[in-house]
Amino acid sequence: MNCFIISCLTADGYIGKNSAHAATWTSKEDKKRFIEITKRAGVVVMGQNTWFTIGRPLKDRLNIVYSPTPIENLPEGVEITMKSPADLLKELEERGFKEVAICGGSQIYTMFMKSGLVNKLYLTIEPVVFGDGIKLFKEDMNQKLKLDKIESTPGGTVLLDYSVVNNEALV
Repeated sequence: MNCFIISCLTADGYIGKNSAHAATWTSKEDKKRFIEITKRAGVVVMGQNTWFTIGRPLKDRLNIVYSPTPIENLPEGVEITMKSPADLLKELEERGFKEVAICGGSQIYTMFMKSGLVNKLYLTIEPVVFGDGIKLFKEDMNQKLKLDKIESTPGGTVLLDYSVVNNEALV
């Protein structure tokens, strides 16, 4: 199972100003890349805050939302879970999925990265500075990555593709 994190960060390393901050600040290149990669995967996994920030299901993808409480009036194509990352990925694989996109927020990124199941990171760095906000991970991470691809746009957006090296932490 290919399990990857996809996220957009400011130049100073934040994914948002706060838990309700919509990703309207990201470039068209980031949005295009997000749609292409997550539609290829067919499944997007996110936390409850991210779900409420987006406000609707992402079309042509199974939307899985981590939530400790039920969410009323869920549209078709949206499922709630509190399963461990390993159990969720096993279930999705049994259902025929081969890729899963982890789409935020910070708590979900942290949970999946710490599980050792993430093998790729697709990160977009935007030429924007917040000065403060929500970081990609909520906890200390010592994970080695290998840069597979880097692309920059005329507007200053940088698209990075990383592989997780052996799912082993740095010493």
